[in-house]
Parts: sequence; structure tokens; C-alpha cells
Amino acid sequence: MQSLGLAFVSPVRSSGISGTQRHVCVALGSNHGPRHAHLRHAVVRLQNILTELHVSSFIETVPEGIVDQPDFLNGVVTGWSSAEPELILGQLQEIEIERGRERPFPGAPRTLDLDLILVGDLVVNTTKIVLPHPRFRIRRFVLEPLVEVVPEFVDPVSGRTIKELFNQLPSPEPSHVD
Repeated sequence: MQSLGLAFVSPVRSSGISGTQRHVCVALGSNHGPRHAHLRHAVVRLQNILTELHVSSFIETVPEGIVDQPDFLNGVVTGWSSAEPELILGQLQEIEIERGRERPFPGAPRTLDLDLILVGDLVVNTTKIVLPHPRFRIRRFVLEPLVEVVPEFVDPVSGRTIKELFNQLPSPEPSHVD
């Protein structure tokens, strides 16, 4: 994976929703169309949802479990929100739709994919939402950017920090150059 050096921190205004502020982690991905533009759009729009935004570097990754697709550009955004997770998820889906996200079949190429990874220490398992994201602990393309911005954030299920989860991943496959 190659870092593309697009990290920045941006202070933003409050979401306007009262209640307990929770640290929120959102994974970003794109492998269809203008990937950088899709991710930048998501970051700008997330400024209306989260406060104290922190944005990881964007990394180039090979699709996992999917063949014959372009590489992904991945990253994460963290910030704070008092909104309920279901509301945040709905807002993420609206942003995906703004960028032309379609879901014709599982694993289809994505203009923009926004996954709600963590919302504070909440553990939720309903038909609408599962938190923490059920596969984030095994996804290098999520943990690598997360360890850059919130290495000490604790997964409420495993009790491990993001850094510990990342360090437990198997070594990545070496890249082959033809």
C-alpha cells in the first residue's frame, strides 16, 4: 500500500444535536471514477456531521475478495458527534448517493463507500446497524489509516487499541512488479 500524503486536520462547527458527544470513526473508500474527488467530497460533507475532524492519509489498496476491479483509495475520518448512530449512518448513505453510489450486486465497484466503524464505546447489533463494524478488526485498509489518527482508541468489543489490532494483522503480501 502506498500513502498518498493527503492528511489534514480541520476544525468544524458543531452538528447542532444535543446529547452525549461520542468519538466517531468513518472509513472511506472509492474504486470507481475520480477516486480522490469522491473522497474529498466525503471529507467536506463530513464537516457538517462531525466536529474536530481528523483525516488520515489516503492509501492505495488492492480489492479484497473481489476480482477484475480497479484498486481502491482508502482512508478514515474521525470526529465527534452527539447524533445517534442510525442518524449518522443515514447521513453517510446520503453522501454516497450524492456521488452516484449504486449497489447492483455485492462487491460492485464503488464511487464512494462510507462505513461507520465505531461510535464511542457503543456496541449495537440490530437489523439496521452493527457497531463496531463487524469486520474492521481484520481489514488492513481500515486499521492502517485508523492507527495513523487514533492509535489509542479502544475497540469496545475486544478491549484492544487500534494500534494493538493493527499490529496483530498478518504481514501484507509482497507487491509483485512485472
